[in-house]
Amino acid sequence: MADIYRPSLRLRPSEQRTVLLIGDFIASAAATAGAIFFWYQYSLYRLVESGVRRNVAERIIQVEVPVWFYLLPLVWLLLMVDSYEIHTASNFRKTLRAIAVAPIVGLLGYSLLFTINIDPNSLPRIAIGAFLVLASFLTLGWRAIYIRLYTSSGMMRRVLVIGAGKAGRTLVEAYRKLNPPPFLIIGFIDDDPAKKSKSYHGFAVLGDSSHLFDLIEDYRISDVVVAITGEIKGETFQTVLDIQERGIEVTRMPIMYEELTQRVPIEHLETDWVIRSFVDQVRVSGLYEFLKRSMDILGGFLGTIIFVVTFPFLSLAIILETGFPIFYSQPRLGKGARPFNILKYRTMTQNAEAEGIKNAEENDPRITKIGNFLRKTRLDEMPQFWDVLRGEMSLVGPRAERPELVAEYQKRIPYYRARLLVKPGLTGWAQINYGYVATVKETFVKLEYDLYYIKHRTLTMDFSIVLRTIGTVLRRTGR
Repeated sequence: MADIYRPSLRLRPSEQRTVLLIGDFIASAAATAGAIFFWYQYSLYRLVESGVRRNVAERIIQVEVPVWFYLLPLVWLLLMVDSYEIHTASNFRKTLRAIAVAPIVGLLGYSLLFTINIDPNSLPRIAIGAFLVLASFLTLGWRAIYIRLYTSSGMMRRVLVIGAGKAGRTLVEAYRKLNPPPFLIIGFIDDDPAKKSKSYHGFAVLGDSSHLFDLIEDYRISDVVVAITGEIKGETFQTVLDIQERGIEVTRMPIMYEELTQRVPIEHLETDWVIRSFVDQVRVSGLYEFLKRSMDILGGFLGTIIFVVTFPFLSLAIILETGFPIFYSQPRLGKGARPFNILKYRTMTQNAEAEGIKNAEENDPRITKIGNFLRKTRLDEMPQFWDVLRGEMSLVGPRAERPELVAEYQKRIPYYRARLLVKPGLTGWAQINYGYVATVKETFVKLEYDLYYIKHRTLTMDFSIVLRTIGTVLRRTGR
């Protein structure tokens, strides 16, 4: 048997994120050094302009760099957290948008600190400005190099899909929607004689499992995805084990689907997988629960302050357009299906649900002009910070839904009730990736995002979602 082609320099998503982090850190560290140098030169220029001779100024100038200034590279990584999702990082337009938002958020945070800081001299404005400009351009240059390398076919993984049935075709369909693709799908393998030489979504069935070794060598395959639902033949299973022993990465379809879409493929899950993922593996550590609740309390407190400050202006705008009431209250289901009431700014006309309960649609005629602004900026959610402080909600989690809709959806959508395993959130993975929904089909997709969050949630992911939500507010892309 010929040796199987062993790929090199083809990185997994986690390895790609590590490369991105290292590159961004180097760029931001260089920006920090450049900002300090610029600060020194600016201070020198000011002395010379005031009449001090340059050689004297060079001897007497003192630039005292505060310790926290050297932490700016870490701050920059946090500001860039929106861009570490692999599909965003491989798209230049999305990367450019993330780099444009990062210094704006950083400048807003700095401005807030500058207004409350007792000693203004400890916050050098010229150095901060230089850092943000340099970090933006250096990061953009590094990311352009990364995208060029990432989209080079010689560096991309080459994937063969075992199984051209519904699961395999669903995976390929999701793959075709990505631009640029995260890897190259070469084709299918399937033992069904009726599928021989057929193509699905532009990818051919190259042979059956008996030719797997030859196909891997001929097409220089680096990864194999098993997309077989139901029972797998013993011979096929043994062949998969053999190629894995020889260095080929073997992945199940649900895992690869999650990698592609950051969603859980609920139509293609088997019962034992669901039990492992959402019963055995869904538990998180007590430390995570403590830190998450601490973040909720801090975020809820800050959000409540912003709510109090903005309330007079927003309430007046609502009253002037459509009168009272300013708020509306609704029953929602929390963790474990426990009911509670949420409070939101009213964004629709009075008696908007006189004809029955239904989700808001895009360009919904019931939404008022000020309501449309509140929804796009997510300001309509501000009163819910009180629910976060009370512990009924979290900053991050699935959207809190009405009992009537939960009862309806769990009859029509598999595993819908699994959303209630965690507290609902003011924002969440589904909200930032998919927004509001109006149909059962859209709710189905949004549930896939919710289950992905429940399965993979960490404090880092929660913090990333919060920062991405801030970007959504600044871009006014809510709905």
